[in-house]
Amino acid sequence: MGDEVSDGSPEGDLDFAYLTTTGRITGSPHEVEIWFALEGETAYILAGDRDRADWVRNLMVSRDVVLRIGDRKRTTTARVLEADTDEDTLARRLLLEKYVPRDNTDLTDWGRTALPVAVAWPA
Repeated sequence: MGDEVSDGSPEGDLDFAYLTTTGRITGSPHEVEIWFALEGETAYILAGDRDRADWVRNLMVSRDVVLRIGDRKRTTTARVLEADTDEDTLARRLLLEKYVPRDNTDLTDWGRTALPVAVAWPA
C-alpha cells in the first residue's frame, strides 16, 4: 500500500471511519463511527442531524480532530462546507455513490439535507 490515498484505495473501500472531536463542554474526547468518502487528501462526511449532532457542535468550537480510517490515524482539522458550492456537491455525490449500493434504505433525503464536513487527510 502506497502513501497515496484516493477513493480507490483500500481505506476508501472501508465502510466506516472514526472521528474524534474534543467535547465543547467537557474537554474530553468524543469518538463517533461514521460513513465517509475519500477524494485526494480530503475525507468527506455527512451529518444527518446537521448542527444538532454533538460532534458537529464540538468541531465548530475546535476544528482540531483525530480521524482514523482502518489502521491509519491522523490528527488533523475539519470544516463545515459552505452550501451550494462545488465542494458541497462533490461531498454529497461521493457519499451517495459509495453508500447507495451498500445500503437497503433510501438515502436520497440524507444525501440532500445532511451537513457536509471536510476533514483533511494528509498522506
